[in-house]
Amino acid sequence: MSDILDVSSDWLALREAEDARARSGDLAQAIPPLLGVGPYTVHDLGSGTGSLMRWLAPMLPGGQTWVLHDWNADLTDRALDPPPPLDRDDRPVSIRTRVGELDRLSAEDLRGASLVTASALLDVLTAAEAHAIVDACIQVAAPAFVSLSVTGEVELRPWDALDKRVGDAFNAHQRREVHGRRLLGRYGGPIVRGLFEQAGWNVRQARTSWRLDDREPRLLREWFDGWVDAAEEQSPELGDDLAGYRSLRHDQLDRGDASAVVYHLDVLAWPR
Repeated sequence: MSDILDVSSDWLALREAEDARARSGDLAQAIPPLLGVGPYTVHDLGSGTGSLMRWLAPMLPGGQTWVLHDWNADLTDRALDPPPPLDRDDRPVSIRTRVGELDRLSAEDLRGASLVTASALLDVLTAAEAHAIVDACIQVAAPAFVSLSVTGEVELRPWDALDKRVGDAFNAHQRREVHGRRLLGRYGGPIVRGLFEQAGWNVRQARTSWRLDDREPRLLREWFDGWVDAAEEQSPELGDDLAGYRSLRHDQLDRGDASAVVYHLDVLAWPR
């Protein structure tokens, strides 16, 4: 997986506030009654620098230990730099890190988990890896909160005739095969939701979204450039058309005239 998702700490910092705004607060508020008696251990998969922990920990009761799983030690190290977040009872959470590829996750890795979380992860998994994560949650009977899974739906304003072609190419890029691994892309969220439902678990979902405009111009520009870069990599034949498209959109961005809504799916699952 480290060959597929090379994420910079700068990008994670840039998107953290919008991630926090976009995640489903309703689903988060439904988690505490599912946790039983503390203390609590939360395993966060694909944790990066710990942004989900910083958002969710204050909504959960104490005391909490967060186990941050990621394949990039540089990112998990950054999660240890600032003071730890406080739980709902104003106590600092404890943090542990585990560095390794998530494609080898097993129930043993989640032993003792009170909750399993992930954010913006499922699109870079394979079907087998998604099955493994769901199976591990089921074996340890830990509720799972999986947020910000892309749906492939994007709305740009003002509309342009190339928007759909770029979006289709981007979605195909997310489903590409890399080193023998076929990525789930926009199907990751629905597949994981369906796997929990097939196991007889309770499942709730929420449609969530990034809403990008001139309030955060750098985030909007970085997202747009990455979206178009992926589309061009997937469909090089778009190259000539994309030159003019990029120029037009950059002019709109410079004037503060462009905006985008990027849709996601949040899922909360727990045993009956």
